[in-house]
Amino acid sequence: MPWWADILDVIGLLAVLALTVFLFLFIRRRVLSRQGGTFECSLRKAHAAPSPTGARGWELGLGRYDGDSLEWFRVFSFSPRPKAVFDRSLEVVSRRKPHGAEAFSLYAGHTVIGVRLSSGASIELAMSDPALTAFLAWTEAAPPGHDRLLS
Repeated sequence: MPWWADILDVIGLLAVLALTVFLFLFIRRRVLSRQGGTFECSLRKAHAAPSPTGARGWELGLGRYDGDSLEWFRVFSFSPRPKAVFDRSLEVVSRRKPHGAEAFSLYAGHTVIGVRLSSGASIELAMSDPALTAFLAWTEAAPPGHDRLLS
């Protein structure tokens, strides 16, 4: 068997492996979306970026409502479990459009909101305007005694 046949076998095997990975990611996203309440939502933890408009630290993902919690899944992950779970007792503290390189790091047309969690930690979420409207309605529908603020 010539040496180039072995190379073609390896290339074919790598192509099948890459196709399998992409197919798995597609099926995973469909399964996550099947339950409903799923939307494109990028996440940045406050300590990840030194400037509020820098592109560093953003992770593309999917948000999914599950009762009184928001589950966040990374787009490029094989895990069926959420990477982060946020309860409804969070506070929206700011809202802005992405600037500079940050606009290229996020999905097109998304708005960035600053969120303070019940633990006191701060994160930023980026989502489309319709998803933001649904998110704000979801946070405001919390049980009595949970104040909300949007600056």
